[in-house]
Amino acid sequence: MHIQELFDLFLLGRFQALLEIMSCSVLLDNNAKPKSMSRAKQWTGEVENLYRFQQAGYRDELEYRQIKQVEIDRWPDTGFVKKLQRRDNTFYYYNKKRECEDREVHKVKVYAY
Repeated sequence: MHIQELFDLFLLGRFQALLEIMSCSVLLDNNAKPKSMSRAKQWTGEVENLYRFQQAGYRDELEYRQIKQVEIDRWPDTGFVKKLQRRDNTFYYYNKKRECEDREVHKVKVYAY
């Protein structure tokens, strides 16, 4: 896929599709480990979803998929995670709206693979 096509997906609000395309190579390796970690500086949709995964006890979507091996429920209009199963098999349910407040953004870890 060309850079312009990726940029067009991003501009069209297809951020989730863009993330899936960009993480395909990582998803092929079930034992992928992050190479580095940084902290979020400002809120984005990606930071919101990372916040939700980390609240449920996972590093990110990749780790959740590796451990649970289930499809992730998302809100159709926002693309935010709707429901996650913790490691102790209890569920976390999330709202359609933003839940990661500005004062929590700096706590979110962003991993690079």
